[in-house]
Amino acid sequence: MYVCMCHAVTEDQVKKAIDAGANSPRQIARGCKAGTDCGSCVRRIQALLGEHGARPCPTARLAAKLGLSEADGAAGQPSAAPVPVGPAPLSTVRALEPAPLRAA
Repeated sequence: MYVCMCHAVTEDQVKKAIDAGANSPRQIARGCKAGTDCGSCVRRIQALLGEHGARPCPTARLAAKLGLSEADGAAGQPSAAPVPVGPAPLSTVRALEPAPLRAA
């Protein structure tokens, strides 16, 4: 299966890079350029690194630090506190305003 469509990098290629010693998305990118174009594959690369014992995804570390994940780090298990799903209340959404034009 392809991990990076921009550079036609497969999951097997990423796993081989990890087996060869790569332990961060940046090191994977140095070898095969995966994650250097649009960036949509970086989360999958981070997941593959985590599966192979390398540096975990930064968001997973942050969730653990904030107590939003289980202490044992079981993947795929729901957290203790439910996360609200759906649109944010209108009171919390800021309207986007165009930036003022500057004279050249």
